Amino acid sequence: MDIKEELFKGVSFSDLMSNVYHNSKKKDRQINQLISQLQPLIRNASDATIIVPLIKEYLDVAVKNDDHIVKLTAITQRYISTTQTISGESSLLSESEKKELLGMASKEFEDELTDEIEKIEEEDKELQEKIQKAKDLVSGDNHG
Repeated sequence: MDIKEELFKGVSFSDLMSNVYHNSKKKDRQINQLISQLQPLIRNASDATIIVPLIKEYLDVAVKNDDHIVKLTAITQRYISTTQTISGESSLLSESEKKELLGMASKEFEDELTDEIEKIEEEDKELQEKIQKAKDLVSGDNHG
């Protein structure tokens, strides 16, 4: 897979990267414009307490949007990399390096799974204890 191949309808990885760059520049201009329009409206502290949160909210939304685009780009990049490695299109890694990377990824995945299983078992243990306490309380109420 190369950067020109379509990821989804009409969008390639190259297009996605271009969109990230242009959206970032556009948001930068919009934020600067918004701040310059709102600055003259701030005449005292009470004006600032009304207007500054609006600017902050706008900035937060812009940052969250950028984060989503960056995450999508990272996922896509990993997908392309994995596809190239699996299909053997990438001559950057030797077979032993590929095996080593797969081993490391497998180990990391295994560790994450083990951690997750331990968390689930701990939560199950806590739930079982709570259930037992509830049963004890109910049976104590019925006998007392």
